[in-house]
Amino acid sequence: MGKILAVANQKGGVGKTTTTVNLAAALGVLEKKTLLVDADPQANATSGLGFDINQERNGTYRLLEHSVSAKESIFNTSIPNLDIITSNIDLVGSEIELIELQDREYMLKKSLSDIKNEYDFILIDCAPSLGLITLNALVCADSLIIPIQCEYFALEGLGKLLNTIKSIQKIHNTNLNIEGLLLTMYDTRLRLSNQVVEEVQKHFGKMVFKTIIQRNTKLGEAPSYGKDIISYDASSRGAKNYLSLANEIIKKNKLK
Repeated sequence: MGKILAVANQKGGVGKTTTTVNLAAALGVLEKKTLLVDADPQANATSGLGFDINQERNGTYRLLEHSVSAKESIFNTSIPNLDIITSNIDLVGSEIELIELQDREYMLKKSLSDIKNEYDFILIDCAPSLGLITLNALVCADSLIIPIQCEYFALEGLGKLLNTIKSIQKIHNTNLNIEGLLLTMYDTRLRLSNQVVEEVQKHFGKMVFKTIIQRNTKLGEAPSYGKDIISYDASSRGAKNYLSLANEIIKKNKLK
C-alpha cells in the first residue's frame, strides 16, 4: 500500500521544493519506488529534475481536469526508482477552473487512486498558498511534511496552516496526519538558528523530525543543473541530510 506525502507550507522560501525533490531522490536511491507530483504552477520541482517546463506534455494540469489518466502523466527520471508527474504555468488555470466543478477538492485523489499502490511513496510538492490545488493535495494525502526554516518569523503562518489541516481533517480527509515538522536552512553558527530549533522542539516535541536540514551551498546549486543533490554531489552535507530524512521516514513507516 503506497503512502502519499504532501510537502506544504503556505509561507514561501522555506525549502518546500528542495525537500520534495531531494527526499524523493533519496527514497529512490534507498530502493523505494517513488513518484513526485509537482502541484506548483512555478514548476520548480519539474525543472529541478531536469525537465523543460516549456515543453508540452501530460502533467498535473491535465490530471486535475481528468483529460488524462495518472498512468499517461508519469515520466521516468534519471534517478533510480523515481518517476515524476510534471507541472507548468498552465496549472494556474486550475485554481479558477476547479471552482465550477462538483467534488472539486477530490480531483487529485481520484486521479492518483489508480496508481497509489504501485509506489512505496508519492510525494506532492505544493504551491506556497492554501488555494484549491493545495487543498486537493491535502485531501489526497495520507500525511503532511511541513518544512520550517530556522530563521526569524519561522513559526509565522504555521498556526493558520494547522487550522486549515484541522478543517480538512474534519470535512474532507479524516485520515490526514502530520508526518513531521522539518527544520530547514539550519546554520550552526547562528544563535538564532539554535533558538528556533529549541522553540520548535519545545512546542511540538515528537512531531519534529530528528533530521535537520543544514544550510548548504550545494543544495542551492543543484537545481540550476537540473539535478537533485545526490546526483549533483553525493558527498555533500545536503545529500547526507536528505538521505538521513529518507531513512527516518522509511523507519517510521516500518518499510525496512
